[in-house]
Amino acid sequence: MKSSLNKSLWLVAASLLALSFTTAQAGSAKNGYNKQKVVYHVNNVDTATGALRNVKNHLNALGDENIELIVVTHSSGAFALVDGSMGKKDKKGKVYNFNDTVASLANRGVKFQICANTIRGKKIDENKISEYAEIVPSGVAQVADLQQKGYLYVKP
Repeated sequence: MKSSLNKSLWLVAASLLALSFTTAQAGSAKNGYNKQKVVYHVNNVDTATGALRNVKNHLNALGDENIELIVVTHSSGAFALVDGSMGKKDKKGKVYNFNDTVASLANRGVKFQICANTIRGKKIDENKISEYAEIVPSGVAQVADLQQKGYLYVKP
């Protein structure tokens, strides 16, 4: 019985050690969260304002250095990355300017991607695409690819 008790204690200790190693590898961010890799999926210009606000809040919660965050846009959501595009009016009647918000978030490390299919389909002038945007062949394929690479999916 003493041998089986020692063996059980050893297994428990080894399991706890393995668990602590796994947690340590994940890394700690601010507010008790782990470091994260996240893809935000934006396919509607009407929800883009809220999505970008979510991105800012996400950065603030974890700390910029604790997150890899990519915003993938397609369909009408791609217009959030087109210079001169505006979002809806806020409650005070002010029209939301995507350019300033995208620049601010990009300076904090957020990567922005825009779908080439959407650019062609909606006849978006490539000269008006934000300097912070990377063109990817397909927005939806990019989202799936990032998920396969371990990015967590957020759809505001």
